[in-house]
Formats: sequence, structure tokens, C-alpha cells
Amino acid sequence: MVTAIRRTATAPQTADSRVFPPGFLWGTATAAYQIEGAAAEDGRTPSIWDTYARTPGKVRNGDTGDIATDHYHRWREDVAIMADLGVGAYRFSLAWPRIQPTGRGPAVQKGLDFYRRLTDELLEKGIQPVATLYHWDLPQELESTGGWPERATAERFAEYAALAAGALGDRVHTWTTLNEPWCSAFLGYASGVHAPGRTDPVAALRAAHHLNLAHGQAVQALRANLRGDARISLTLNVHHVRPLTASPEDADAARRIDALANRVFTGPVLGGAYPADLLRDTAHLTDWSFVQDGDTAAIRQPLDFLGVNYYTPTLVSAATGDAGHGSDGHGNSAHSPWPGADNVHFHLPPGDRTAMGWAVDPSGLYDLLLRLKADFPDLPLMITENGAAFDDYINPGGEVIDPDRIAYLHGHLTAVHRAIQAGVDVRGYFLWSLLDNFEWGYGYSKRFGAVYVDYPTGRRTPKASARWYADVARTGTLPAPDAT
Repeated sequence: MVTAIRRTATAPQTADSRVFPPGFLWGTATAAYQIEGAAAEDGRTPSIWDTYARTPGKVRNGDTGDIATDHYHRWREDVAIMADLGVGAYRFSLAWPRIQPTGRGPAVQKGLDFYRRLTDELLEKGIQPVATLYHWDLPQELESTGGWPERATAERFAEYAALAAGALGDRVHTWTTLNEPWCSAFLGYASGVHAPGRTDPVAALRAAHHLNLAHGQAVQALRANLRGDARISLTLNVHHVRPLTASPEDADAARRIDALANRVFTGPVLGGAYPADLLRDTAHLTDWSFVQDGDTAAIRQPLDFLGVNYYTPTLVSAATGDAGHGSDGHGNSAHSPWPGADNVHFHLPPGDRTAMGWAVDPSGLYDLLLRLKADFPDLPLMITENGAAFDDYINPGGEVIDPDRIAYLHGHLTAVHRAIQAGVDVRGYFLWSLLDNFEWGYGYSKRFGAVYVDYPTGRRTPKASARWYADVARTGTLPAPDAT
């Protein structure tokens, strides 16, 4: 059952109001494993996250995505919520093991039919479908033969991209190859806090390269199977890395993390080469011989825009003593997700915090957007994820009042607007997330949604932030802070 969204009155335009450019795209986003459920229906086979979630001790409370928010069966209800919100676009991911269960061979038509029905409904409601090919759910069979550290996985991904484009290209005209490959490589294969849970720093570096290669080969496959006006992108969780002090040692710590967090992807994808300092920093681990002739040319493919996911900044210093790597906001592990950066210590940035323990700092998003503009002046940007988890609950009146989330969104949208005024070409904003959902290693304990989900019943209740965002999306105007 959907609780209707009650729109608030639009704030009167004042000198403090912020009007976004005409055509600015307002959307919301989800990921397949986090919401779909139906883990063993219609030919779907396990992904690495099914396996990982079933491994004792890996996910809080032993939660799995077997049911999640049951979007596989309640998709019409969820599209109706989006239509009521008035958003112009929906960014969702395709589940690779639902479309191509073993990661090889022909597609399963029932899997494709689900996404055909979903996109048809979106289009009927005037909502633009934005499809992400990969949001971390590698078919388990491919992991069993080596996973992302192996070159063959990139080749399989390109074949999957061609299948998806051939089936959905008449409906979907905006595509993203990978979501946050940093998480796939370094949380999945170095620290082990994400699936598949391996803790091998060299495997993580190999995975990063093969994810880059998968992106480049997938772009070529998409271009070969889509209309000429299709838009293709890559989404990165670009880290805004700040040194703790102005000392040369802290500046070098920030440089090391920037190389591992950002330039390991932007270097080959946008510049055609891996950064020389990254290769030096990791030379004691690997000689990078897994990068073959022609790889960087294959990786560097023209993009229509770069997707940017941002939640909080990263604060680092040079390590002293045996303090360990500190709190980087990416889960707890005895193994670092930062190969070659053992001499870097992470700090909790100051300020208010979300339920994830992440600092609320919109200035980090503003600074990041300006940095991307300086580094890649001709590349349009899209905020493909931004949002916050808080300890939401339904009050006795049946409402979810979440002023902290509204304040978070207001601050970050203000940062986006400031960046646009400073000349950054930002084309749109996708709120993370449409629904409360399975939050990876945290299970169902963290709520990022604009819509509250009662997991035992599946009942959806739009939060106050959903009504607030609906007004912003409908008017294209960000109210003054005292009008929120």
C-alpha cells in the first residue's frame, strides 16, 4: 500500500531562493540487490552478494537481499510513488545474474522482461529510465573462476552489456557502465567488507584495472548496439580528499589516497594512462604487468557525462606510530582497502554526523565539483547519488518526520547550485535513495530512503523529505533555508 504524498506549499521566491537551470534533471536512484528481492525467481542465480550475505558474520543481523523491499513484485507501486514525487528520471541497476545467470551465454528472457515492464511503466509516467549495468552483483559463477582480478571477467561484462543494450536500447537511452568501481575493487578484494570478501591488495589492484577495462569494452558494446543519441556514462564515488594539516607529510598522504581513490579510474578512463605516482606507490606490491598493450586505449572511450556520487569528505594525515589506518568511513576490517598507503591515517571530519557516522559537509561537494571542472573542463557532470541515513521512525500520526535529511539535502543542493553558478556543467541530481533498503554490510539497520519501508509488511510511507524533494523537483527552485 502506498501512502499518498502530501505536497507542501511552494516557498515564495526571494532573493535567497536558488533556481536551477532549465532542463536540469531531477531524479532518484536505487540498486538491484538492495531492493529487488526474488533472489531465486525466474532463472536468477546467486550473485557474490547472495553468497557473502549468507556467510556468517559478514552482514549485520545475518540480513540478506532475498526479499529486500520486494521491488520485483511491487515495481508498479514504486513507479507510482516516483510519479507522485514528480521526478523526471529514475536511476536503477540491472541485475547481471537475473539477465545472464552464469555470466555467460544467452540472456534469460524472463529477466529481461522484468526490466522491459519496468521501463515501459516509467516511460508511460513520463519518467526517464537511467540504467546502470553493474551495481556490485557479479554472478557468483564468475567469481568462482576468479572474479574481477581476472581479465576474462571484463570480456564477459562486455558481452552482457551488448545483451542488455540489444534488449532495452529501444526504451533506455541513458546508460551507466559501472557504479563505484572503487568499492567493487578495494572493499571487495582488499578490505573484504564487501562481497566477495577477499583481502588481497594485489587482487584489488588487478580488479581495479579489469573494471576499467570492462568499462571501456562495455562502452564500445553499448555504442554498437544503441541509437546514436544514446548517452553513456561511468559513475565514480569521487573522494574529496583533504590533508589534516598543511604539512608536506599530510599533503603527500592526501596525494596517495587521491591516486588510489580517484585517479586510478580517471587516469585511464579520461586521460588514457595510469598515474605515475600510483605505479610508484604500489611498485612493492605489483609491477602492473596485468595491464596489456592496448588496454588503456580500450579503456579511454568518449563519455557523455561523468556520474558523481558524494556523501562526505575524506580527511587524512601521515601516520604516526602504530595507530593503524583509522576511520575511513568504509567499514571495519583488519585489512586496509588502500594498497600501498600503510603510512596514511584517516580521521573523522568535524561536524554533524549521519547514522553512518559520516560528517555532514556540503562544502566537500562544492570543492569536488570545482576540482572536476578544473581537471576535465569539457566533461558534463551528473550527481548520481547523494543522500543520508538517519534513524527514522513512524510517529503515532503515521508520519516520518526527518528534518535532518531535509537539512542535508538542502545543504548539498545549495553546494550544487553554487558550483553551477561558478561555471561547473552539472546536468542533474539523483537523490539516494528512493526507498529504505538493504544497506550492504549494514543489512537493514540503516535507512537512506526518501520513502520509509516497513520490512515485515513492505508498506511504503513517504517521509517529509520526500514531500520536500518533490516540491524542489517540481519547481526547480531551492527554497531559502528558513523556508524548509
